[in-house]
Amino acid sequence: MRGRSGLRVRHNRGFTLIETALATVIIGVGVVAVVEAQQAFLRSNRWSSHASSGTLMGNEIRELTRDFPRHDSVSGLMIGGDPPALQGWGTDLGEIVVWDFDDMDDFDEIQFGNGGQLPGPIDAFGNIIPQILPDGTVVLDGNGNPLPLEGWSQRVVVQKVLPTNLTQIVADGHVILPGPGVGVPVDAFPLRVTVIVEYQGPYDPQPVEVNRIVWIVP
Repeated sequence: MRGRSGLRVRHNRGFTLIETALATVIIGVGVVAVVEAQQAFLRSNRWSSHASSGTLMGNEIRELTRDFPRHDSVSGLMIGGDPPALQGWGTDLGEIVVWDFDDMDDFDEIQFGNGGQLPGPIDAFGNIIPQILPDGTVVLDGNGNPLPLEGWSQRVVVQKVLPTNLTQIVADGHVILPGPGVGVPVDAFPLRVTVIVEYQGPYDPQPVEVNRIVWIVP
């Protein structure tokens, strides 16, 4: 009896509720951190891809218009009529599709793709850039025609600038009358061309500017 009463009984101790809850919180915080880091990487990778695509699409317009004159070689740019008004700026009569454009001012305020006046985006040959699946398959519509690259647009802005200050924008009909200096007629000003490339994803409320390309036509 004495020996039996002197035995010590040891019980296996398990996790308490507080310890279990604390372990769950620690693991949860770690999982959230990993997921957030992965999401940040995906966003960064997606934006990098978009920035590259935006630069490419901006340069496509620049290549398309590389040899274009500032204004139409036939109708030109002038101030005429009664009352006098600027004539020849923008698209001319009969210029409906991109292949009709033959001078730089034709492109002013023209947007290709995603809600613009003309389909697009377009490449340096004026062709629509198609939607391509990851496996290289071109997406076609019901008539077998390639679908434009979804969500992308190229918006072109053409502005006159001073010959002596290429950062100073002037009105389309601006002239410098002859005087003590040298006069500049309405059609002799350099042009600053800006191509704004935007993208609107399926869940974006409005387009977001991805890139812009700017150059001067002397």
